[in-house]
Amino acid sequence: MATNATDTPQAPQRRPVILAVDDEPAVLAAVSRDLRRGFGERYRVMRTSSGPEALEVIGQVRARGEQVALLVADQRMPGMEGTDYLARARELVPDAKRVLLTAYADTEAAIAAINEVALDYYLLKPWDPPEEQFFPVLEDLLTTWESGAALDAGGVRVIGHRFSKESHDLRDFLARNRVPARWLDVEREAEARELLTVADVDPDRLPVVLLEDGSIVERPTVLELAERLGVVGVPAADHYDLVIVGGGPAGLASAVYGASEGLKTVMVEREAPGGQAGQSSRIENYLGFPAGLSGSDLARRAADQARRLGAELLTMQDAVALHVEGSGRVVELSGGGTLSANCVMIASGVSYRQLDAPGFAELTGSGIYYGAALTEARSCKDQHVVVIGGANSAGQAAVHFAGFATRVTMLVRGESLTSSMSHYLIEQLSALPNVEVRTSTQAVAAEGEGDRLQRLRLRGPDGTESVEEVDACFVFIGAAPRTDWLEGVVARDERGFVLAGLDARAHGWPLARDPQVLETSVPGVFVAGDVRARSIKRVASAVGEGSMAVSLVHEYLANG
Repeated sequence: MATNATDTPQAPQRRPVILAVDDEPAVLAAVSRDLRRGFGERYRVMRTSSGPEALEVIGQVRARGEQVALLVADQRMPGMEGTDYLARARELVPDAKRVLLTAYADTEAAIAAINEVALDYYLLKPWDPPEEQFFPVLEDLLTTWESGAALDAGGVRVIGHRFSKESHDLRDFLARNRVPARWLDVEREAEARELLTVADVDPDRLPVVLLEDGSIVERPTVLELAERLGVVGVPAADHYDLVIVGGGPAGLASAVYGASEGLKTVMVEREAPGGQAGQSSRIENYLGFPAGLSGSDLARRAADQARRLGAELLTMQDAVALHVEGSGRVVELSGGGTLSANCVMIASGVSYRQLDAPGFAELTGSGIYYGAALTEARSCKDQHVVVIGGANSAGQAAVHFAGFATRVTMLVRGESLTSSMSHYLIEQLSALPNVEVRTSTQAVAAEGEGDRLQRLRLRGPDGTESVEEVDACFVFIGAAPRTDWLEGVVARDERGFVLAGLDARAHGWPLARDPQVLETSVPGVFVAGDVRARSIKRVASAVGEGSMAVSLVHEYLANG
């Protein structure tokens, strides 16, 4: 077998592996050379000349307890094409990034592989110069992989019951704020029970969090844990040019553009950067990402970018009121503080509506979840998952859970998916053998024993009811705007969405000039994203509005 280790014998033995596969010796040598030159200090570069050999190497690496970070494979190889190899390798190392090397004639196969093997990227040969065509692409993929690997191997450990709402809330908080942490199910894992014994913790006091400094926190609230971890932000200034309320795509875009254009900018987010979009398992129609990206990845990139450009990001803080004081605008925070600013951007987004049916409220967090709840995905292995809803967010979740669960059932109230879901998602769902879409079907009750979801009562198209055994249920049934904090100050429509532009002029606009297109009924207070009335509920449009609003802020600051 032709395998090469890393560049120097003295290199650390536990570095993650990059594995290159190509049947042409000259090309394989060139790929390995560039990989070592660009990433050899951080990764162990290995190579093989065929897909079967590479699969054997992956097995050996896993047997040694090492991680595989990146797979680079040529498409045209005798015996096993690159796409076939990557599909097999995905079963062995699902978290590794996958890159296909192709000639121009193989572009269609590479594009098809994006869906077939969840390809992360394809590179056309040759890729000279590597500093422009090779290194940046792989560096981006490896940075994303490192971020996920750090989360899985984190020093914070959470011990609890899977079907405990308190445990779920803590796990969700840590994951969405990208705090490295490990989850230990006390019912499934002996390590969890051993740690409780060593720490002398009463099992009735779960969930328990073991922090990296050795301290133990029993049954903490999310806010208490956030404070212990230093996640809760404190404003660095008394006054800002721009306060942004909400950390979804619109708010993050405003933070990036506001800071880059010299505005003293602070963003306030009640949960974690990314907002509702940050919970999306896969966003596949966002311009410039042909392989798609997760909402968490998009949020991480945008938050890092905003901080690098100088914006402040305050998480675990919620806006509870807006006050107009002359030319100033004051946002009152849930923690008791205030933020003073010349301008305010409302990007507080929306939250999933609660399903008003018997049993759902009682079992929320104990088998019933609103949104994708990606922290639960791995726990759904070999189980039956139900997804309620027919829009894109529900479809993305169903596709994601299909990679873990034995069976995924979608319950759609309408007669079809075509009026509410993008075509590409409908095609993906129809190609998944373990996904069943039931139209004209509703969940009318949730049932469980021992505070855990076990069954759903369903009403079918003909009105008859049946009972379905389920392990977990994820609900996506529309969204309500987060605008209660604006009551009596900013004009909203009958559903609570914020009015802007000419719509705002007819609802108490005080100036002679017309409000700008994203300006609310209060001069200097702008709105962007899903929370705006008449907005298009897409990530790209939210990003566009958030960035465009900053230019309107500049105009307001210059001319009033």
